[in-house]
Amino acid sequence: MVGLLMTRPRVVAERFVEDLPASTRATLQVIYAPLIRTTPLNPPSDPSERGLFSGDAIFSSANGVRYSTAPVAGQNAYCVGQRTTQAAAAKGWRAICCGLDADVLVQTLTEVPPTGPLTHLRGVHSRGDIVERLRLVGINCREHVIYDQILLPYDSEARIAMDAQASLIVPLFSPRTAQQFVKLAPYCAELHLIAFSKAVADPLKGLKCKDLQICKSPTATAMRTLVRDAAASLARVEGGPSAQ
Repeated sequence: MVGLLMTRPRVVAERFVEDLPASTRATLQVIYAPLIRTTPLNPPSDPSERGLFSGDAIFSSANGVRYSTAPVAGQNAYCVGQRTTQAAAAKGWRAICCGLDADVLVQTLTEVPPTGPLTHLRGVHSRGDIVERLRLVGINCREHVIYDQILLPYDSEARIAMDAQASLIVPLFSPRTAQQFVKLAPYCAELHLIAFSKAVADPLKGLKCKDLQICKSPTATAMRTLVRDAAASLARVEGGPSAQ
């Protein structure tokens, strides 16, 4: 079997694996080794400072939705990505998908500016300079940091399982996780890296690996497709002529 190293938090990693085709899962030895953990930060004591009781919200990740409080009736949430949009809608926001990355969200809100104030509810580590860019075009926007993303090492069980693999497929979803993955090198296995975006791929370019692929679009569907194809290719190689 081919190793699949999942470095996301366990719940979302398991969901990703469950959404792979059953035929793909059957060829994989899944190793769960989260390299990042999210944790909520204490909200401001004044509810008005949480940005949840006036104006609308911006969510650039599902974690922002997870750690926000519930909205009041009728509040919009401008979201990056379908997963974030779905999470916001499930929590009661009037969720609007504004593209797959921060650039498209900023462009969308610039072209059709909201009438009221906006609050970007985000983590300590965030990319895209959303608030600053919206302010530059005259949109009333602020931000609140409501959770942290803490980097983790491998535990001994994960490291042993990884070192036992001849080949490892490694889907990486964020630049910080990619940086941590590189920091924790070396790896015994032959690495087949799949980056969610160019920004995720950049920290990986100096790492020794068999191949590095980048998703055509920053979506879970695109990532699953590349994982499926990599698993099928490696299964054929490991099976030799009998696998043809």
